[in-house]
Amino acid sequence: MNPRKPKYQEVLDSLTADIVSGRFKPGQKLPSEAGLVNKFGTSRITVGRAVRELQLRGLVDRVAGSGTYVRARAAEDRGTLLFGLLIPDLGETEIFEPICQGIANAPEARDHALLWGHTDRNCATKEEQNWRLCQQYIARKVSGVFFAPLEYEAEAVRTNRRILSALREAQIPVILLDRRPSRVPERHRPDLVGINNRQAGYIAAEHLIQLGCKRIGFLGSHGSESTVTERMTGFREALLAYGLPADSDSLLEIGRGEEVAGPQQKPALEGFVCLNDRIAGHLMQSFLAKHVRIPEDVRIVGIDDVPYAGLLPVPLTTVRQPTREIGGAALRAMLDRIERPNMPPRDVLLDGELVVRKSSGSV
Repeated sequence: MNPRKPKYQEVLDSLTADIVSGRFKPGQKLPSEAGLVNKFGTSRITVGRAVRELQLRGLVDRVAGSGTYVRARAAEDRGTLLFGLLIPDLGETEIFEPICQGIANAPEARDHALLWGHTDRNCATKEEQNWRLCQQYIARKVSGVFFAPLEYEAEAVRTNRRILSALREAQIPVILLDRRPSRVPERHRPDLVGINNRQAGYIAAEHLIQLGCKRIGFLGSHGSESTVTERMTGFREALLAYGLPADSDSLLEIGRGEEVAGPQQKPALEGFVCLNDRIAGHLMQSFLAKHVRIPEDVRIVGIDDVPYAGLLPVPLTTVRQPTREIGGAALRAMLDRIERPNMPPRDVLLDGELVVRKSSGSV
């Protein structure tokens, strides 16, 4: 290296050469800043400046909570692509609209288009609606489909498998959003982009532990198998890390549509981590109806940070999903999958951020 160059310029030139030469492929994650500090024997400030310059030059994208990724080729090299959205919960679950906005507003989306599709509301079931939408996308020969698998419907497992099989036979790439369907063969596993559910469960539980709670419950729901499993795993890992019991008595579940029933008196548990903000809101209402004070008698933490989380009777502490960043990462993953169809399947998981409000009693 030329000793007369500024150190950040040496780092910048070396990384640029690696990207242009193809050593780092489109969509590939660069080494962490700590790794680059060790490689170049320089400071984190110097590395950070070089990476910011790469971003300004349009060579990389920085994803909050995830890392730095080599930007896929410019859209004009591929031509305009049409992508389908297959999201059964769109309009019903608050996280998917901002994820779709993140897809549409990503820099790489400039010359591409999203197809929202038309579902026949006369169909008897949501399964049939989404199967017909899948057929529409196949008939339109879309370039790829963003799919959030069905969770709670009676035939969810069969319908998810049917949709994925049909798209695979049509050679249409699929990026899963938020979750994986249950029992999908490993050899047919699509890419997944979503929140790091294990990390979300961990930091939610850790927050309550650091506030002094020693008896904490996790309240989930039947049906959302992969999401429940990952968030519950993170919850239990936090309890074990702090030397607290992680037994079955602390893991509670309700069915879809069931009322969240609070206890008749001050609960034995000092705090609850809820699978999502919807369940947290119902639990809060149940406690308040029975004159259980929040956070004086029990503390509550949700996950997702939906728009109404701060407007509940007691503003909800929760783990925020980086929804727009998830959307942008999903589009980059799709473009990368189109460019490199034979690469191994990937999970792109973005960390959540704890948002502290009154329900946990720490503000």
